[in-house]
Amino acid sequence: MNPHAKLISTLSLLLGTTITITSNHWMMAWTGLEINTLAIIPLISKPHHPRAIEATIKYFLVQAAASALLLFSSMTNAWATGQWDITQLTHPTSCLLLTIAIAMKLGLAPFHFWYPEVLQGSSMTTALLLSTVMKLPPTTILFLTSHSLNPTLLTTLAVISAALGGWMGLNQTQIRKILAFSSISHMGWMTIIIIYNPNLTLLTFYLYILMTATVFLTFNTTKTLKLTTMMTSWTKTPMLNATLMLTLLSLAGLPPLTGFLPKWLIIQELTKQGMTPAATVMAMLSLLGLFFYLRLAYYSTITLPPNTVNHMKQWHASKTANTLIAILTSLTTMLLPLSPMILTAL
Repeated sequence: MNPHAKLISTLSLLLGTTITITSNHWMMAWTGLEINTLAIIPLISKPHHPRAIEATIKYFLVQAAASALLLFSSMTNAWATGQWDITQLTHPTSCLLLTIAIAMKLGLAPFHFWYPEVLQGSSMTTALLLSTVMKLPPTTILFLTSHSLNPTLLTTLAVISAALGGWMGLNQTQIRKILAFSSISHMGWMTIIIIYNPNLTLLTFYLYILMTATVFLTFNTTKTLKLTTMMTSWTKTPMLNATLMLTLLSLAGLPPLTGFLPKWLIIQELTKQGMTPAATVMAMLSLLGLFFYLRLAYYSTITLPPNTVNHMKQWHASKTANTLIAILTSLTTMLLPLSPMILTAL
């Protein structure tokens, strides 16, 4: 890809995200989302492979539909109340339309169908952007409008997402699809708590970005795209593979790793709000995710290939990437003892 085109796309991506995050007017938020969608499209279609082109078209159609719904929702609200402020969303139909639009943007079930396919058609770095940066603007809008939305609808979407993310991930062999279903499951955890404690949703989102970025960058370094190649990646970077196991277990939410913190706090908050059945269901559904994370961890560290692989170790790896992965892995595995300090910041 032309360096200038890549630079323009990246800057537009940052610009679109910043506009949506900082705006309090619906039109500005919509403009930011549109800039974001148009900026990521060249990055998805970059490989010029039929699957990449298919992923680009799917992504464009879904995001365009979601943006149209969001615009329709804000216009309906403005028509009824005379307000264009994002926080003043009071019209019931507008609230319903906005929930559907944001669910489509985030890939929440049952509006998730595009997400695994688009991730599978993208490169690892683009998949990382789609899983992290592209979810920031919709999450911000959800955060700003959370007090207006229907709690029953959001809880239903959250439980379906956690269930579907766990069930569908069990049967996958492609790494990007597994991470897509993992993302859907995590979005469910964020959505269920947003009405009761929006700050906790943001904390969960930040930690999710941290852990997902570590996993994607590690797989990008080892050039691993499916489980069969994962079995032989220990020959390339043994140390990175060992730390990958800890990162995956952190993403699964096992103590004493960082990923345990958001799940623990969400279950605690749900119990405080008298939603013990929902908390129990979410905790049970996280076991499905734990199964496929353990399978990934098993493939990465314990399973040896049946035949010897003649592969030279990578001496000339990128220093910047290695340093970044080292920092991210440390944060992904060792933030739990700092939880009292994180809780005071909430």
